Amino acid sequence: MKKPIIISTAILTAIAAQAQSGTIVETKAYRWHGDTITQGQYMATAPDEHEIISTYSAQPGYGFPIDKSWKLKNDISAYPRLETPNTLHAAIYNMGLDEMVNAVEPDTTLRTGKEWGGVWTRDVSYSILLSMAYLQPEASKISLMKKVNPHGVIIQDTGSGGAWPVSSDRMIWALAAYELYKVTGDRKWLEYIYPIIRQSVEDDALTLASDNGLVKGETSFIDWREQSYPRWMQTADIYQSEALGTTIVHAQALQVLAEIADELDKGKEAAGYAARAAAIRKAVNDHLWLDDKGYYAMYTYGRTAPILNPRAETLGESLAILYDVASPERARAITENNPTTPFGAAIFFPQIADIPPYHNNSLWPWVGAYWAMANAKAQNEAGTLEAIGSVFRPAAMFATNKENFVLDNGDIATQLNSSNMLWCLAGNIAITHKILFGIRFEKDGLAFAPFVPKVLAGERTLTNFKYRRAVLDITVKGYGSQIKSFTLNGKEQKPFIPADIKGNNKIVITMADNDIAPLNVNRTGNVKAPLTPTAWFEGNTLCWNPIEYIGKYIVLRDGTPVAETRSTTFEANTPGEYQIIGVSSNGIQSFASEPRSNREKIVVGMPGEIADAVSSEISYAPAARISGYHGAGFREIDRSSAPLTIPVDIPADGTYAVYLRYANGNGPVNTENKCAVRTLSVDGNRAGIVVMPQRGVGNWNDWGYSNTLRIPLSAGRHTVTIDFRPENNNMNINTNHALIDEIVLEKL
Repeated sequence: MKKPIIISTAILTAIAAQAQSGTIVETKAYRWHGDTITQGQYMATAPDEHEIISTYSAQPGYGFPIDKSWKLKNDISAYPRLETPNTLHAAIYNMGLDEMVNAVEPDTTLRTGKEWGGVWTRDVSYSILLSMAYLQPEASKISLMKKVNPHGVIIQDTGSGGAWPVSSDRMIWALAAYELYKVTGDRKWLEYIYPIIRQSVEDDALTLASDNGLVKGETSFIDWREQSYPRWMQTADIYQSEALGTTIVHAQALQVLAEIADELDKGKEAAGYAARAAAIRKAVNDHLWLDDKGYYAMYTYGRTAPILNPRAETLGESLAILYDVASPERARAITENNPTTPFGAAIFFPQIADIPPYHNNSLWPWVGAYWAMANAKAQNEAGTLEAIGSVFRPAAMFATNKENFVLDNGDIATQLNSSNMLWCLAGNIAITHKILFGIRFEKDGLAFAPFVPKVLAGERTLTNFKYRRAVLDITVKGYGSQIKSFTLNGKEQKPFIPADIKGNNKIVITMADNDIAPLNVNRTGNVKAPLTPTAWFEGNTLCWNPIEYIGKYIVLRDGTPVAETRSTTFEANTPGEYQIIGVSSNGIQSFASEPRSNREKIVVGMPGEIADAVSSEISYAPAARISGYHGAGFREIDRSSAPLTIPVDIPADGTYAVYLRYANGNGPVNTENKCAVRTLSVDGNRAGIVVMPQRGVGNWNDWGYSNTLRIPLSAGRHTVTIDFRPENNNMNINTNHALIDEIVLEKL
């Protein structure tokens, strides 16, 4: 076993003293000065472009390995070489390339991280979008092909409650696949991906579209239920929520589909997809923008009357800027208002007080890279620098591209972590290529729009940058957001290289050295929100537990505030769905409590119900029986079951909330892929999708409720039908199975 490298602080200090001394980024937590980053008693520096050494010591008792140094191990000569006046920048960049080589598996797929084997749809797709499309095109292609199922649709391979449709960000695959086309120009690839994206989009449209134009499902990549949602939310509630980031991914997937259709001479289809993309973008602006915050809400949540979670969510805010969902004015506002802690922008803000760090109370460098690119596009110079620092600080301190960091202290003692993390190394590299060199792949060529903060003024060169049939040497001189001169092989031209360029070419970009109009950064401490109240009814009196250090409570009825109080009771004499929000003395809101309804309910059991299950998917000890159902029993359904037909008598005209009481013990709450999905119709007319997520392995006695459908019904008898249709295929395909106890209706 190799002995650890031990370098004294005195030696490091001597090395650092020889490096540049100018401050590049400084926050209350750390300082990047020249070729060194200092954080309290710790220091990381780069003796040369192929080595980083650090004195950092992680939290005592931490169970994952800690790297004190990095030294180049792999041959990276095939990749673009960076020449820069800042040695630490060069070393961090080279470490990204070095670890990228580690990430290419023998089967030419991209490994998720040192600790995490295999290809994951969202991880690899975001990595491809950041930089793997052009650095590892073949591995990117093979990895994407592995995430298509036998039905020719994109795989949602992880997420709460049995993956899709509770987790619904699989469409990020479409964006990555199209990016790969823009890199390679491979028309056969375009023809391959078009039907896959089209079928996946149409299945999602039937399953995930909300009446308000948003898209249902879990926030993209934040797939540990308790890490970003109130504890009371079941996975069916998460399916019913509408998340900023996931909705934007779907809008951009439709835009991608429109552009592919246009490339394939399918003009009518292209126009239709473009219109659908525009409609979703409009819905984001109509329903999620928070005027009082200056950014978009993280998601909607609730049951019959959804409300906004006013947290800022950094990836979603970044995607809104990068994919032009936000207007230029809103883009600038987002960069000025999204809270930024001393270690960088949080995954979301404020934090959940009683949940350990992972997505909650955490910073992920690849999200930091997206935030840096968004700030650069919005021309927020200070925001861009701090976002770059939030990626470079941990890369230097931990001498590897780690997965995530505790927002309180910048440490790695989160719930799970890994070195050599694919999307983090991809984000590290993207900062150099896509911000400082401004490289952007288009379907017909390569565009350039560097954004160089003044403090990073200088001359940088990328040599051996490969693009289709060309090799480019690219030099950027000066600073600013405007190009003064762009030359290709000594000839002045627009900052664009056509896709048919060949051979060796030299590009020189001279910036205008323009002063960028200053924008603010919302620098803040790491704030924890109050705990979530627990509410219940005693008769028509709504009661809830007191929360410590609370300023007031807001009472909601059907999603609308109806009272503010410091009491812990409220007389709810008007029937409705009630929730309580706690507000701290400094105005920070808790999550709303679980909805409690005092409306009258119509409850109808299943016709032909029995008190036992026969499927081979349910196994019990010989004497065991299912319990906890209401009435005489339940109905068991799988893919081959005949449609369930349920007569329902409605006492009065109105809109009704309709949901099912069900059990699904086919898998755990937080992973696997056996969410049960069915289509619900009324009198032969399709009303929507009912989703019955997994509730725990073998937990067939754990009954819960599906998502809620809002259905207008006239007085009299109606027939409700629950059946399986092709679009109801889940990610497992073979197991799509649940027990249904009853159907519940509430008049709204």
